[in-house]
Amino acid sequence: MLTRKDLFSLEEYATKRAEFRAKVLEHKNARRVVLDPHMTLYFEDRLTIQYQVQEMLRIEKIFEPAGIEDELAAYNPLIPDGTNLKATYMIEYPDVAERRVALAKLVGVEHRVWLRVDGFDKVYAVANEDLDRSTDEKTSSVHFMRFEFDEAMRSALKRGAALAAGCDHPAATIDCTVDDATRDALVTDFD
Repeated sequence: MLTRKDLFSLEEYATKRAEFRAKVLEHKNARRVVLDPHMTLYFEDRLTIQYQVQEMLRIEKIFEPAGIEDELAAYNPLIPDGTNLKATYMIEYPDVAERRVALAKLVGVEHRVWLRVDGFDKVYAVANEDLDRSTDEKTSSVHFMRFEFDEAMRSALKRGAALAAGCDHPAATIDCTVDDATRDALVTDFD
């Protein structure tokens, strides 16, 4: 969990932003799983969420303690807590008309995204716990997901078991292997 003590002041962040941003973007690359050309899981952790909070504080020019606490309360739930992985799931289509059609076909997709540790059953995402982001007509292009792993699964991953990711929605059937470097980056969330 992040606290105000973990954050840079607005002035300090202004001087460190370029270096901090470069560090976070490199870190995020190792935590990204491309499911297909339009669907990506961006796995969050303490550093990625600190960056999000810092950017929100900067953009909104929030410096009062109550405002900072509000941002922390909004973003802290996205940090893994040792038994799970948390991700931002993005459905991306540059063309607005194409995106509209795709989001209508993908209603409910957020409940069909999964991760699978080799030798175990799929773990389906618990999506958008704090808000409903979809309607009967379309899904949202952004979802916040949590994947819970039991102790045996976490242990297997720490020992190097393969990790797969996918989706079994009728409009998006995907099954891909997560590369070892990404799996290794994600396993640190279990410490």
